[in-house]
Formats: sequence, C-alpha cells, structure tokens
Amino acid sequence: MPLKTAQEYIDSLREKKLSIYMFGEKVENFVAHPIIRPSVNAVAMTYKLAGEPEYEDLMTATSNFTGEKINRFTHLHQNTDDLIKKVKMQRLLGQKTGCCFQRCVGMDAFNAVFNTTFEIDAKYGTEYHERFKNFLIYVQQNDLVVDGCMTDARGDRSKPPGQQPDPDAYLHIVEKREDGIVIRGCKMHQTGMINSHEILIMPNNSLKDDEQEWAVCCAVPTDAPGMIYVYGRQSCDTRKLDDNKIDVGNIDFGGQEVMTIFDNVFVPWDRVFMNGETDFSTMLVERFAGYHRQSYGGCKVGVGDVLIGACKAITDYNGASKASHVKDKLVEMCHLNETLYSCGIACSAEGHRTPAGNCLIDLLLANICKQNVTRFPYEIARLGQDLAGGLLVTMPSAADFNHPEIGALVKKYVRASDEGSAEKRQRVLRLIENLTMGCGAVGYLTESMHGAGSPQAQRIMITRLVDLDYRKELAEKLCGVQENADIDWE
Repeated sequence: MPLKTAQEYIDSLREKKLSIYMFGEKVENFVAHPIIRPSVNAVAMTYKLAGEPEYEDLMTATSNFTGEKINRFTHLHQNTDDLIKKVKMQRLLGQKTGCCFQRCVGMDAFNAVFNTTFEIDAKYGTEYHERFKNFLIYVQQNDLVVDGCMTDARGDRSKPPGQQPDPDAYLHIVEKREDGIVIRGCKMHQTGMINSHEILIMPNNSLKDDEQEWAVCCAVPTDAPGMIYVYGRQSCDTRKLDDNKIDVGNIDFGGQEVMTIFDNVFVPWDRVFMNGETDFSTMLVERFAGYHRQSYGGCKVGVGDVLIGACKAITDYNGASKASHVKDKLVEMCHLNETLYSCGIACSAEGHRTPAGNCLIDLLLANICKQNVTRFPYEIARLGQDLAGGLLVTMPSAADFNHPEIGALVKKYVRASDEGSAEKRQRVLRLIENLTMGCGAVGYLTESMHGAGSPQAQRIMITRLVDLDYRKELAEKLCGVQENADIDWE
C-alpha cells in the first residue's frame, strides 16, 4: 500500500539532512525543534486522517496510473466530484488543525503541470509529460509531500526577469549539461517547504521570447546539494519555546513559511518538465493559480470554523451568549464563512476535463473565490476580536496564572460565568489571539491576502474572463436597442 502513517511520515523527515537556518543559527534537528514541530504535526494530520475509515472517502483516491489507493494530496482530479472532495477535505483539515496543513500547493502544482506539459508536448514534440507522469507515480507510490514552488524574490518590480540587474532575482537556468541543468535563484514564502520530500518548481509569471532561461519547471529533492533554507519569523513564534503551551493558543499545530535558496542546484533531465518554452509560462501560472485559489475556499473555511467556535465558546464563558448583538455577530461570521465555502464548491462543480485528462476548475469562479478570501477572513477576525473583548490583548501570561503567590488572585479575577473558569477563558482567548494576530494569523489572514496571488492578480483574471460584451447584448435586446431574435412567435 502506498499510504504512509503519520509516524512513518515524521520518521521520513528525520532522514533528511537539510541546511536550515533560524534566528541566525543553523538548525540540526528540525523535526524536534519546538518552533518547527507544530507545522510537522499539521502535515502529519493529512496522513493520520487518510488512515481512518471515517475519512477515507475524502482523504484518499484511486490512482489513475496504478489503480492503487493513494492520499488525495497526490491525486490528479479526474472529474468534478474529485474537485469537490478536494475542497471538503481541505475544510476538514482546517477544522482539525486550525492552521495551514501545507500540502495543497503541491497538489495544485501537480494538476497544473500535468495538463500544461501535455499541451507543450503536443506543440513541440517534447517528452515533458511522460517525465512528469513518472515523477508523479514515484510521489504516489511513496506518499510524498511535495512543495509547489512558484514565487520568486522578483527584485525590482518595475522590471521583468530579463531586465533585472541581478538575473538571480528570478530562479533561472545557469547551465545546461549533457546530463541535466543547473538552476540558481530564490523562492520566497514557501509554505511547508522543509516538511516536504520534494520541490516542484514553476515559473513565477508570464515570460517573453528572450527570457527562456527563466522558463523552467522541474523537481528536486529537498535535500539536494545547494539547497539552503531560512525559516520565516512569525508573530509570537517564541511562545512555542515556553514550557507551558497555553500562551501559544494552538498548542499542537502551526504553519511554516521558508525562504528557499537554490545555490547552483543540479537537476537531471528526467526531472525537467519545461526548458525554455516561454509561450506556456502564462498557462502554467494561471492554471496553478486557479487550482490554488479554489483551495482557499476549503482550507480557510475550516480555520474559520475553528475561530467561530472559539468565539461561541468565549461568549458562553463570559455569560454573554444570549445578547442579541452577540448572536447577530456569530451569524454574520457564519454567513461570510459559508459564502467562501460556496465559492470553492461552485468553481469545482463547474470544472471541466482538460485534453490531458485531468479536471480543471472554472477559472473565473476560482478567482471570485479567492477575491472573497482576501476580504472575508479579515471581517470574521474583526468580529472575533469584538466578541473576545479586551482581555484578548491584556491577559497575563500562563506563568502568572500558575505563580505560587499571585496565581490564585489572577484566576479569581479572570473567572467569569459558572461555565467560564479562568483556565477555559485563558485557553480560548489565546486561540483567538493566535488566529487573529499571532502565528495563526499568518495562514488565516496574511496568506488569505497574498497567497495564490494578491487581490489585484484576481481582479486582472476576472477582467480577462468576464464577458462584458455578452452582458451588454443581453440588456440591449431586452430594452429594444437590439432586435431580439429569440422572440419569433406571434
């Protein structure tokens, strides 16, 4: 069976020898590091749930290559049912972890690279599609985590890759050899990178004919020679170093973002899936972005469920749950959250099969989904902070609650209703803090804004995809500006 257990996944990471830096020091045992380990646990949940019969239908699928049961995160969507189950799976994992579980980018990259390489081969007679199929079979049979890798450092935003003072501002090919290529550059904001086994690299943006060295798509192991990782700093991250984890908020799970440096990394030809085909860079970027914008209609909704639940809990603990304005705010949070979910389901249900054989979401609705995600979680978080009250940001530390001299007094004055013990309020307020301004806000808020492209990227795609002339024609026919040929009866 190609399915790993959660423990087997964690053990597989221990075999990796990665060059990781955090806070100016090299990290030797990253799996055990208290700041990193919560993000490992979040990925491990994708393995744990895949092994539980209750979630088998959502978490696993049948490989179209081998016929074996595989983790859905390594699957190519075969129909709209697969696309819908993907969103439902992501919501489930958001509920179970309350954070980013880090495998979505790889799954979305698989599907985009699969159908794009098919079309490159059809035009140029290359062998990229077969190479990628072999790579994906390897991933499925070993149940690997793959980091989809797109966002470059980008240097001067006013200049394209070919005009940058430093060509390394965008990852590019620096040497072509008989046995493969050598690449150099940096990919930023890489979610779950050091918790992955492989990296699937894609170009960052549309490219011109003379920018062939930047038109590269390939796969490398995370422990390939020349790979350097610099762990991203998050708000309140050092709370994870405390012995008492209550102040962390989400005590077991967390996200991870990494600066990923490719310092002359060799890639053999059988792992190269694009090599200079600039005319297909836009297709790959837009399809990947579409799949990933669909994803946000699932994962952010699951985390939103957790935040809404935390707000319901704190209003119960405070004795305020019967107040009409409290009920109204919780309803509004639910309304916004379910609207996001509806968009994720809609773009999935309206998907279609590609010439390569896998299924592509409706790109317009996927961009509508992500445009809403850039806004609604912020309003949900605002309402959450409203309901939480001022203690959210003024509460003493866990050490004060447990202090032998003042602890009893602190607990006395933090206690609220009969249901709202001091510890319950302490724990749930820290969770709300985590999601709206602490480490969890990285994945729930800032990632909602900039992940899969910032708001303007979706507005550009919506402009391209919405047919305004058709809508104008509809109006003109109904009001008589144009003759309405549909009315042909007497």
